[in-house]
Amino acid sequence: MTFQQFLLVLKARRWLIFAVLSSAVLLTLVISLILPKQYTATASLVVDMKATDPLLGAPQALQGYLATQIDIINSERVAQRVVALTGMDQIGDFRDQWREETKGEGGEVGFRVWLAGVLKKRLDVRPSTTRDSNVISISYQAPNPKFAAAIANAFAQAYIETNVELKVNPAKQYKDWFDKQTKEVRDDLETAQRKLSAYEQENGVLAGDGRFDVENTRLADLNSQLSLAQGQRAESSSRQSQVASAESLPEVMANPVIANLKTELTQLETNRSQLSERYGPNHPTIRELNEKIAEQRQRLTAETQRVANSLGTTSRISTVRIKELTEAVEKQKAIVLEFKKHRDQIAVFQRDIENAQKAYDLVTQRLAQTTLESQTQQTNVSVLTPATPPLTHSSPKPLLNTVIATFLGILLGVGVALLLELHDQRVRGIEDLVQNMDAPLLGVIPGLDKPRSRTSFRAFRRPAAA
Repeated sequence: MTFQQFLLVLKARRWLIFAVLSSAVLLTLVISLILPKQYTATASLVVDMKATDPLLGAPQALQGYLATQIDIINSERVAQRVVALTGMDQIGDFRDQWREETKGEGGEVGFRVWLAGVLKKRLDVRPSTTRDSNVISISYQAPNPKFAAAIANAFAQAYIETNVELKVNPAKQYKDWFDKQTKEVRDDLETAQRKLSAYEQENGVLAGDGRFDVENTRLADLNSQLSLAQGQRAESSSRQSQVASAESLPEVMANPVIANLKTELTQLETNRSQLSERYGPNHPTIRELNEKIAEQRQRLTAETQRVANSLGTTSRISTVRIKELTEAVEKQKAIVLEFKKHRDQIAVFQRDIENAQKAYDLVTQRLAQTTLESQTQQTNVSVLTPATPPLTHSSPKPLLNTVIATFLGILLGVGVALLLELHDQRVRGIEDLVQNMDAPLLGVIPGLDKPRSRTSFRAFRRPAAA
């Protein structure tokens, strides 16, 4: 079918299309006037996106977070809370209607679930149309404007309370869990402390008393004394080997008694030499000097021998001292090793205590945080605009319904006209004649498809009379 044929069909069946259109518009108007008026009340909520999750501590994504909040508002939990807030379950009319529809199945719980479902049917929750806006609109439609406003506000209040519960309930569960963990880690800490205390009492040591450092310092001093004694003994042994030439020993040469004896001996020998030039060897003075010189030499020899013999005594004393120091060093080593073993074991206990203390501090900190979170009544949602009873009804809308009915009536009329044309095809123009007769077109009389006036008919007849 060409567009020209389509227009011819519409023209031929225009009264049918007009009848269908009129019927649709009239029916819509009648229904719009008969239907009871419905009022829509809207409450606006603002969600503070700057607030952070109390457990995760991270801000939520705007789009996903608002979508989640809308799902929460539309949830069965919020609807049942609205039933409890408004006391609808105490109204007998609703209970009678529920019994008629469900035969009383489900008992009291089933009644509240049914009421929640009835409320959700007329609920409309939408985010703001403004980009990146965090405002949510809660609309409720009812025949009574005050009832519609009350239910919209009840949904807003129920959502806020549910939002608080969704944050507080996990915190309460975390609190109970952290409370149990606190007892366990406290027991671990006390056990570690008891182990350290028992070990200290059993071995007579204290953590951090510094005895290991004292004993270690004492061992270092003994080692130093041992090294010094060994050096003295080596030196004494070396000097003792030089006893044959005792006069060359440093101790002998540095001895003041021997030095005085040598000085006196030299002076006597000088006096004898001077007197020998005047007197003979048998002179009493010379003999007296010789006796004194001999006596002085004996004293010098005896003193030198005494100093040389003292070197052997020093060597023996050094040997005894080295033996004593060696035994003391070995004993001190055993003490230091024992203290080192105690210190290492104490360090293990102390690390256990530190780890248990860290775990205890962490758990108690989280317990304090979750305790505060479980007691909070704050939420990041607040009522921006409460719902008020609307002054005008939201439905039905006669004008809008008439426009829609007009559009649908035209479509329906055209559809009916085309269906009738398919069942009862007629020749509406030249194209229909050619298609139906399946014969070539020889000619067309012009003007026959248009209504003629009397003037045009006369103009047509005059040439024929001539």
